Amino acid sequence: MLRRTFANALLGTALAVTVAATPAAAAHSKPSHHPFPSTITLPSGFQPEGIAIGSKPFAYFGSRVDGDIYRVDLRTGKGRTFSEGPGTASLGLKVAGDRLFVAGGAGGDARVLDLRTGEVLKSYQLQPAGTTAFINDVIVTRDAAWFTDSRNAVLFKLPFGRHGKLPERAVAVPLTGDFTLAEGNNANGITTTPDGRALIIVQSNTGSLFRVSYSGVARKIDLGATETLVNGDGLWIKGRILYAVQNRANVIAKVELDRAGTAGTVVSRTGNPAFDVPTTIAEYGKRFYLPNARFTTPPTPETPYNAVAVPIP
Repeated sequence: MLRRTFANALLGTALAVTVAATPAAAAHSKPSHHPFPSTITLPSGFQPEGIAIGSKPFAYFGSRVDGDIYRVDLRTGKGRTFSEGPGTASLGLKVAGDRLFVAGGAGGDARVLDLRTGEVLKSYQLQPAGTTAFINDVIVTRDAAWFTDSRNAVLFKLPFGRHGKLPERAVAVPLTGDFTLAEGNNANGITTTPDGRALIIVQSNTGSLFRVSYSGVARKIDLGATETLVNGDGLWIKGRILYAVQNRANVIAKVELDRAGTAGTVVSRTGNPAFDVPTTIAEYGKRFYLPNARFTTPPTPETPYNAVAVPIP
């Protein structure tokens, strides 16, 4: 989700970056004699950014080129185009039940797909046409879907109705409190606090994490005097552990949080030789899956792209 040059993100930290060996075979609920592949080949020129995985062994990838959604069987690594894009980017993705929520990048939009058919159930123009916007990532809670906008100090909420009914329109929730816009990509990855009572966002350009109330009040999460998550991208919460992808640093940062998500400690950063500017993150079978966006490689229709699976640090 981020193309700015990585600068000084890891200076001054005493934490070692560990480089993983060849990823181990994926654990699964049922024993398997054939491990899931650790590298997934995506279409040439696809320019992946987002990934989402639900309860079944299928991963969904979004294209920055035209918004196509590509579905891959994690057991075999084989995939196909699941849903044709609108001609603009598909960035952050999340699976919730039988729906796939998609952030629309510079198009300023979002859409919701039927996970069974790929049909677009509903589209939302979150920012008016012509407005500078970058709808970057999404998290789905029990009663709403929340989208970040990396160009504006606002979140967008899709409040669910009875039985999860999609709303007619989105609600803009201004970011207030400690959050201040800076040059470049601002609010990027988004997830929930360990106790589920608030949201967490990462500001990519400053490396700050924020706990954000559902009314939009942002308070900076205390990571210590010198620690930051510059180039922070996709976020993944697992109990009281927050995993943050620092894309151009080619690492996954592991942050131990308090239950409320007001303070945390970066305990490790894990890299892998297979990382090539990974962006977002999803979990299946005791492994993390990350698409390599390859932001430092000039994109062409023939440029190869992939996603990789690594053990959860």
